[in-house]
Amino acid sequence: CGPFIQTARWYARPVRRKRKDIPSHLDDLPPTMLKKEYANVPIVNSVDDVVRRLLSLEMASQKEKMKIKTQQLVEKVRRSPSDNGSFEVQVAMLTAKIRTYEEHLQRHPKDKSNRRRMLMDIDRRKKLLAYLRRVRYDIFENTCKQLNIQYTLPPPYSRRVTKRWVVKKAFCLKVFQEARKLKAPERLKQRREWQARARAAKE
Repeated sequence: CGPFIQTARWYARPVRRKRKDIPSHLDDLPPTMLKKEYANVPIVNSVDDVVRRLLSLEMASQKEKMKIKTQQLVEKVRRSPSDNGSFEVQVAMLTAKIRTYEEHLQRHPKDKSNRRRMLMDIDRRKKLLAYLRRVRYDIFENTCKQLNIQYTLPPPYSRRVTKRWVVKKAFCLKVFQEARKLKAPERLKQRREWQARARAAKE
């Protein structure tokens, strides 16, 4: 094809939009911080700068950053240094996972499997927070404050009114009224017998 047609093809090509920079909850981690596996190794302080950069968060993956972020959130709410399974610790771990899922879904909104996992974790966290609110309200308040969680009460139960439900309810009421009409003579007979017994007992 000629140069004019080639230029026209390039002109007609749609322009790709740049993706917006989505803020992450891992941005507050300093890049000079060491990974979780090497934080307590004493020989790390005497290694070369290149090796230290390799062992720091500057070259770390998101999974390794998530470990440190989860540990930081757990340290805020745990009751003691050996506390690894209390309700507050479970809420902190679920909060870190939920925030990671939210960032992922902002970039990939059609990822239904991760959306399903996120909703399951949100439901589980709601149950844990509801239990803490019912049993230990002071711990519940501290957990929400430390983890920056806005807890909203669940709405009262309300059934969705559909045409089928309205027809079914009307049918059940009609059946109940017809059954009462059929049992009315028998109930009247029993009532008269009870009244007669009461009069005989008084006499």
